[in-house]
Amino acid sequence: MTQIDSKLILITLLVELGVAAAVSSSLARSKRFKDLLLKVHRTPKQTAWLVAMICAPLTLGVWVRTTVPNFLAADLSFETTILLGILVGPIAAMAGGAVLTIPALLHGEFWALPVNLIVAAISGAFGRFTDPEDVWSFSPMIDLSIYHWVTRNLRRPKLDRQILLLVLVFGMQFGTSMLSMFYPRHFFELYSREYWVELAICATAPIVVGIPLKIWNAIRIERKLEEQGRLLLEARLDALQRQINPHFLFNTLNSITSLVRSQPELAREMVVKLANILRVLLKEREAFLPLREELAFTDDYLDIEVVRFGSKLNVVKEIADETLDVVVPGMLLQPLIENSIKHGLEPRINGGTVTLRSRITDEGRLLVEVEDDGVGIAPEQDEASPTSGLVRPGTGIGVRNVRERMEVLYGKLASVEINSRPGRGTRVTLLMPIMDAGAEVWGPIGGAAGDAISHLVQGAVRAVTRS
Repeated sequence: MTQIDSKLILITLLVELGVAAAVSSSLARSKRFKDLLLKVHRTPKQTAWLVAMICAPLTLGVWVRTTVPNFLAADLSFETTILLGILVGPIAAMAGGAVLTIPALLHGEFWALPVNLIVAAISGAFGRFTDPEDVWSFSPMIDLSIYHWVTRNLRRPKLDRQILLLVLVFGMQFGTSMLSMFYPRHFFELYSREYWVELAICATAPIVVGIPLKIWNAIRIERKLEEQGRLLLEARLDALQRQINPHFLFNTLNSITSLVRSQPELAREMVVKLANILRVLLKEREAFLPLREELAFTDDYLDIEVVRFGSKLNVVKEIADETLDVVVPGMLLQPLIENSIKHGLEPRINGGTVTLRSRITDEGRLLVEVEDDGVGIAPEQDEASPTSGLVRPGTGIGVRNVRERMEVLYGKLASVEINSRPGRGTRVTLLMPIMDAGAEVWGPIGGAAGDAISHLVQGAVRAVTRS
């Protein structure tokens, strides 16, 4: 091998690294590829699709190598076969390795098929034997891998699986290089009679294998973080929902208790309304539902409150028809209405009015308002906390949770504003993006449980009224 040939090999090795990174990054942009790659259990059809997506551009690279002079770096069939073996198993790797050899076989390189099948079998067996985490954490920085292995095993050396993969790829690369040296017409692989160049060839192979693993592992970690974020969001929403429901339920039960002996008929009517509310609350629900269903839920609550307050409580609705099918977070209005009644109207001797409004703004967003003409917020409280969720003295978790849920669900796309005039009332304004109701939002689970609990509550109250 001449000096010029050695330079050509070294340049080819550098270009191989770039080709491996480019192909891996291009595949990583495909959502379908990412879904197939990160799937824990694949069907045979999904495995075939994954192998095809990896092999298609690299088979083209083998064809380019056989037709374009001095463009040897396009052929990454050896490293690709190893990747297939450790990622999808020996059988699928053999199929992919066979596909990669088609241009080489047409070029008269008859050793290509058996060599790829052997490489696929060895790497596939390694992939089945080792922990997937060891494969994904395989680093293209082989110098650091060796350094960490040495520092970990100074006293009692042992061959871990990452170093075993490194040695395995290095050894198979050396074997194929020797085969190419003895049968140059029937098999292609880079080789050199100069030991330092051959060492560079064998050292580059693990790096080429490690580059795709590093790129795809970053996607895998990102997907895991997204999943953890989704689970955290669901848990947080569920916790907020569970905070709101008992807050409302206990207040309603206290109202029923006060009426059981003095006005049993009204108590029975309130129990029916409470049973309807419980039936809704005990259903498995999505985070969103149409505004018309949220209003229907608040109607039962307001009917209970009207029974409690009588003529002292008036309800006014100014609901635009075009807003009824807009999707909003569930249990959005009831905490605000409860807050208006309890902290705005109840302290007033003459009671007052709760007004519900909804409309589409000029900017194309949904505006919902809950306003009362109650006692308002004391100036010192307003100054101390002008925009925080709970500004009324004595308010509970309702308004704070509405604000927090809006932030969790919409981020900066939504806002909650509280405007109050002492002695004249308070208005809570919700502004959020518009989402149309395209499907049923109430889950099918929980209906039987809701009916059972509703009948149980009604039966318990009937027993109390008879006593």
